[in-house]
Amino acid sequence: MAKKRRPPNIKGEPRTFDPNFKGPVVNRSCTDVLCFIIFILFIIGYIILGLIAWVNGDPRRVAYPTDSQGHFCGQKGTPNENKSILFYFNLFSCTSPSVMVNLQCPTTQICVSKCPEKFLTYLETQLLYKKDKNSWTYYSQFCKTPIPKSDRTLSQILMDDNCPAAIFPSKPFLQRCFPDFSTKNGTLTVGNKTMFEDGKGKTRNAGELRAAANHINKILDAKSLGMKLFEDYATTWYWILMGLIIAMLLSWIFLILLRFTAGFLFWVFMSGVIGVIGYGIWHCYKEYNNLRGQENSHLTIYDIGIQTDISMYLQLRQTWLAFMIILCILEALVILMLIFLRNRIRISIALLKEGSKAIRYVPTTLIYPVLTFIFLSICICYWAVIAVYLATSGVPIYKIIAPAGQCEHENKTCDPEIFNTTEISKACPGAQCIFAFYGGKSVYHQNIPTLQTFNLFVFLWLINFVFALGQCTLAGAFASYYWALEKPEDIPPYPLFTAFGRAIRYHTGSLAFGSLILALIQMFRIVLEYLDKRLKESQNNISKFLQCCLKCCFWCLEKAVKFLNRNAYVMIAIYGKNFCRSAKDAFNLLIRNVLKVAVMDKVTDFVLILGKILVTGCIGVLAFLLFTERLPILIEGPSLNYYWVPLLTVVIGSYLIAHGFFSVYAMCIDTLFICFLEDLERNDGSTERPYYMTQSLLKILKK
Repeated sequence: MAKKRRPPNIKGEPRTFDPNFKGPVVNRSCTDVLCFIIFILFIIGYIILGLIAWVNGDPRRVAYPTDSQGHFCGQKGTPNENKSILFYFNLFSCTSPSVMVNLQCPTTQICVSKCPEKFLTYLETQLLYKKDKNSWTYYSQFCKTPIPKSDRTLSQILMDDNCPAAIFPSKPFLQRCFPDFSTKNGTLTVGNKTMFEDGKGKTRNAGELRAAANHINKILDAKSLGMKLFEDYATTWYWILMGLIIAMLLSWIFLILLRFTAGFLFWVFMSGVIGVIGYGIWHCYKEYNNLRGQENSHLTIYDIGIQTDISMYLQLRQTWLAFMIILCILEALVILMLIFLRNRIRISIALLKEGSKAIRYVPTTLIYPVLTFIFLSICICYWAVIAVYLATSGVPIYKIIAPAGQCEHENKTCDPEIFNTTEISKACPGAQCIFAFYGGKSVYHQNIPTLQTFNLFVFLWLINFVFALGQCTLAGAFASYYWALEKPEDIPPYPLFTAFGRAIRYHTGSLAFGSLILALIQMFRIVLEYLDKRLKESQNNISKFLQCCLKCCFWCLEKAVKFLNRNAYVMIAIYGKNFCRSAKDAFNLLIRNVLKVAVMDKVTDFVLILGKILVTGCIGVLAFLLFTERLPILIEGPSLNYYWVPLLTVVIGSYLIAHGFFSVYAMCIDTLFICFLEDLERNDGSTERPYYMTQSLLKILKK
């Protein structure tokens, strides 16, 4: 009679003893070759995209202001080399509504070497020309082309659009000439004048000129902020570098000391939690007792209903009784958890100490975050450069802009060379053919948004691949430490470099597979955010709710995939299987030990978060005192536009450095934990099947 087939175990079959297993498998083969080929093809395509963008793009279009003809101001090797400032002929035109629509002021713009320093109109220069020819020489430098004499009429000058009708005292700001505003006795003035002629027979005031300048300022605010940020960084870069170096040293010291302080930190924290909850119970009882006998305190929450004033609920004894009951239940749960899970907590703390010991025996792992930082910097810089080159690809495009904004031809493309001879200039008096942006009608230019999307997707894929490579490499190094029976004698030489070589040579495809899944999820989240921003005003409550649910689901999915990938990379580093097989084995192993996983995860999270807060907080406080000039006795701080700029840089940089060091530690703990669980399933502690764990862990298991 045939045997009944046993149904497969949902949690998978536990590992069995293998006398030949001595740690990470040496003889292995390439995994997930198809994904490796696809990954390489995408990288080749990414390189080709970079070359195409480099040929067609021009980042100078971002760095230099551009005149009405599309020429750069201040660019070396051009006629405008010594003319680095942009000058507006008629700044009053910038009050037109088309300014914010087209992001261009509908007036002629030329490059000049300096801004005007006095009031002067074209008519005044004609009157002064016979007496003082220097006045015309000064005025003509603000014309498009040099004019030897001021013998043309005002109407001719305006028709030819060769010179401004008037100039005003100005100062360069963001490489543009803006009126020199000041306040005199509470009144806004320009060059000490409140009223002045605009050169066309109208009397203007400083407020009108300020309104016109403000319209341009709205376009330039981002660049203004960028310039100030650049100045602050230029002033404080060495202080920022010093702060980051100190953060690195603090992180290293904290990791070394964890071997001695992990248990102390955890139990102090848990004692604090119990104490805080206990104080909350005492405070609730005190408030409950004080309200006894007071008017209306006997009412229930049901009696007063829903109230917007929360303080009304705090005047009821029932509210404080409910708070006290909730806190008592929470206190009991915490104490019971510590009592019944004390052995698992002790194992977790022992693993934390073991992690510190492993890093001491494999110290090169602390250098690996530097390599990760270099890889990430290359990816980020390449992505940013391609994005800029794609955004600046094309030829100058000119569009018709009318001051009144009522021309039927407005916003159509035009040719500045022949615009004044066309019927459009006659049909729309005052209309200008002005440079708008860079673009084109070729297939490449029409698909720039698609290429930017491809640029972003490959960037996400590469970033996740860099993290995956680091996790697999560190897992291989720490697994070599754990599976050494006699530590440190049996630890193989150069475990980090060996693990890195194995990961690159055999498992690039598997790492690319796992990072591809994450990149797709992150790309979908970015698309959701983009749609949310674009359709925010047109959404109804149902669509907003569905979108919120989608965001939440994909956030949870990303976290779950990151956790699964992390453990899959540990299995890949140890056994050399493909991604799906490794992810399945890791998942089954964790499910078979789900309670140990939960306790270990939370204990590790607490210690790492505490370490990051400690390092970031220390550096942040020192940076705050320095950049706000509150340490004059010890050291003189720099004078800054925004002290929060270098402060945030130091704080974020310190956090990232601490995160980099502690990510090594976290990967160490995860690897040791996976190996620990495998060790428990493979061996029994006998002479024939000895445990590979250290004596400290073995003592806890025997208790």
